[in-house]
Amino acid sequence: MNQNSTEDALAKTIIQLIEDKKPRNVQQLVDLAKEETSVPKHEIIEHVLRLQSQGKITLKELPTPPPWKLSTYLKTKEAYWYWTTIVLILATTLTVFTVPENAYPLVYLRYLLGSIFVLFFPGYSLIKALFPTKELDNIERLALSIGMSLALVPITGLLLNYTPWGIRTTPVTLSLLALTIIFATAAILREHQTKTRTTPSKAQSEKSL
Repeated sequence: MNQNSTEDALAKTIIQLIEDKKPRNVQQLVDLAKEETSVPKHEIIEHVLRLQSQGKITLKELPTPPPWKLSTYLKTKEAYWYWTTIVLILATTLTVFTVPENAYPLVYLRYLLGSIFVLFFPGYSLIKALFPTKELDNIERLALSIGMSLALVPITGLLLNYTPWGIRTTPVTLSLLALTIIFATAAILREHQTKTRTTPSKAQSEKSL
């Protein structure tokens, strides 16, 4: 609720600035809005573009979103899925190696995290790497993630069977951990590159800069 009210307030501020200050271009509008609200520049640009798409303002020339550095992008809410994935798979690995089979009721936590670790995260990270933007809806992504995990895990076990380590808890866990981290990192890199290459097009609406 607070986030929605903050976004509404920013939208009203942008429209009010256009009416009162009459900025000559988008850059001037963004600078004025930043002084008024102290909101990061990339968020102001996103709101300006959203107001344009909703037909509330007219941009003679739409701004190109600033190219975010990867380190900056990793701190945005768009990268939350990446950090959530990393934290959960590391927590699962730690649980597998520290919680013994007879440690009730903690062993149930191990079973729960282990099931998600095996049946979801490897496929999810791979699907994110293959489809970094919103080509898939949530249900499609969930179904493909589970299906891909069910394909990756047996392949991993088959490959481990031909190594000196064999199919045991430690090598299987570490292999799936490594695969998930690699796929998730590839996914966040592709997602960052895709979004920084996106450039908006021109359009018409009610208020003009």
